[in-house]
Amino acid sequence: MELIQVTDKRTELEFIEVNVLMNRDVPGYVRPLIQDIRAVFDPEKNKAFRNGECIRWILKNNDGELIGRIAAFVNKKYRSKGDPGPVGGIGFFDCINDQAAADMLFDVAKHWLLQRGMIAMDGPINFGERDRWWGLLVDGFIPPLYGMNFNPPYYRALMENYGFRPFFHQYCYGLDISKPLPEKLHRRHAEVAADPNYHSAYIKKNQLEKFAEDFAEVYNKAWAGHGGLKSMRKEQVLALFKSMKAVMDEKIAWFAYYKDQPIAIFINIPDLNQWFRHLNGQFNWLGKFKFLWLKATKPCTKFNGLVFGVVPEFQGKGIDAYIIVEASKVVLPETRYTEYELQWIGDFNPKMINVARSLGDSYQTRELITYRYLFDRTAPFERHPILS
Repeated sequence: MELIQVTDKRTELEFIEVNVLMNRDVPGYVRPLIQDIRAVFDPEKNKAFRNGECIRWILKNNDGELIGRIAAFVNKKYRSKGDPGPVGGIGFFDCINDQAAADMLFDVAKHWLLQRGMIAMDGPINFGERDRWWGLLVDGFIPPLYGMNFNPPYYRALMENYGFRPFFHQYCYGLDISKPLPEKLHRRHAEVAADPNYHSAYIKKNQLEKFAEDFAEVYNKAWAGHGGLKSMRKEQVLALFKSMKAVMDEKIAWFAYYKDQPIAIFINIPDLNQWFRHLNGQFNWLGKFKFLWLKATKPCTKFNGLVFGVVPEFQGKGIDAYIIVEASKVVLPETRYTEYELQWIGDFNPKMINVARSLGDSYQTRELITYRYLFDRTAPFERHPILS
């Protein structure tokens, strides 16, 4: 077997191709957009390069055939509460069902991270934000949500046999939106709605700057600082909203306010992979034309929850029920959507898991795991701390 570092366009294309080769016979696989993978490793597009570095390898067998790949990265901003030292990451792992091949990939990543002073490696994770390419799929091998990892079932054994241990589990929840919400949610909603100081609104494409500011305020109060999550500036959110504008459905992205101050966000988008699965990873001019045609002729029947949060001072006051019911009153009468799925929630966030489970007949759709490997094999292993 031969390890080859990705250093040019040819090896970059081979790095991308490995994922297709390893997953092409796995039911449910949707090829990621090539431009999305390239963007992770482009210093001009990925701000994580400001605080870190990354490297990629491909693995070939003795016949020169592609049999694996892996990326390793360090990011000064990546940390979890209680970490005894700097932790690196691995991601974009793909491999044939061969432990020796997998060990070779994990070993080269480990040695690179050790040289940079890391005490452990987490994976598979992203070189950047947690909303994409995070965690190993271990249950629910159904078509992935946009930006979500997908892999053959045997990857779990390859990682655990090497010595990786679960750092945290990630759960997704689905909901049949044709069924009514539980009466308990309606009662809690009514209690909040009775106070005229509360109101809700869905996003407006012609007011993205205002909603970007509101999003940043809620996000920074609810999440910044937790598990290494950094704060977001209004300008960052606005750029994100603008990039999503073509696929954004205004009526499924919601905000709640108290005396005109933003206190909660419930951000959802259509299931983009219902369209992207027809593009074979291509989003060039022809791919974009095909996407617009699909979007116009093949209605999306599922929408996904991206972000759901309430600022700390309003948690436990029924605001979660309030914003869910407010959204349902607008979304449910429109019959375009028949399914709903919440993006992953870490088991370190029991409050959000309880919210997901309270949505009537919700059910777990899939499970992913973020693993950790301690380089000092005698050191005590600790799971991701529970969010308070």
